[in-house]
Amino acid sequence: MPGPGQIPVEVPAKSKLRRKRRVQVAVISDVHLGTYGCHAAELLRYLKSIRPQVLVLNGDIVDIWQFSKNYWPPAHMRVVRYLAGLAAKGVRIHYLTGNHDELLRKFAGLKLGHFRLDNKLVLDLPHGRTWLFHGDVFDLTMRHSRWLARLGGQGYDLLILLNRFVNYLLAKLGRPRVALSKRVKERVKTAVAAVSNFEETAAAIAADEGYRYVACGHIHQPEIKTLATEKGEVVYLNSGDWVENLTALEYTPEAGWQLYYYNEDPAVQQMAETEVADAAEVLANANPAALLEGLLAEFKIKA
Repeated sequence: MPGPGQIPVEVPAKSKLRRKRRVQVAVISDVHLGTYGCHAAELLRYLKSIRPQVLVLNGDIVDIWQFSKNYWPPAHMRVVRYLAGLAAKGVRIHYLTGNHDELLRKFAGLKLGHFRLDNKLVLDLPHGRTWLFHGDVFDLTMRHSRWLARLGGQGYDLLILLNRFVNYLLAKLGRPRVALSKRVKERVKTAVAAVSNFEETAAAIAADEGYRYVACGHIHQPEIKTLATEKGEVVYLNSGDWVENLTALEYTPEAGWQLYYYNEDPAVQQMAETEVADAAEVLANANPAALLEGLLAEFKIKA
């Protein structure tokens, strides 16, 4: 029975769940929780389809730049709730800061149970040492015109809304969807990357430090490529994003680093609702106070 002030919650019946894929490391970036473009529901389906030993959140997970709009749907809260649950179950979660969540950089080094907040991370893996960081430090727009980057972020979010409206009309007419936001973003970010030599710079510095792999986010372009530097070859990795591409990086000792594409995984897309929602997540929608209390309890923090 619910206690005083609590809302009765109907918990979905349990069903036979699919076996989760085991990965040693999973990397996601550029989720942008708190914005209209974030595909939180799809991300949650992906997270529930894997069993990682280490989960790296490589920047721009929460979009602090856009918090002024007071946009925070239940699906976004469910992602936060699920991540907290993973940490409570022993999954090592590394949150690496990006430019949209740069306010968290002052807390670098913070550790709460299996959750750790940092600006960068090095993983010693069987295939080679991997250096992970968001990558905005190599973006000339971020380094020299921060106000312009913020303005561009707001305009891009408006474009996301326009894109959704256009696709709604196209669906009514039986026409295929278009990705206006992705096309514009690719052109802008490709230009920025070309000017700042984003990938080459990351690879060169990684080689100087003796790393075999370097993994970034920021430019929303999923990629795995080998780049030649003066100190030898470095494999450049980019986890993409959960706004347009819906991609992640995964590492297993057998296959090494690989890119995951949600849009190419119909099994995860078709996961039953009972496989996505559990009692705690339904509670997250119905009772925010109980959610906060649960989060604090998982991290062993007294209110």
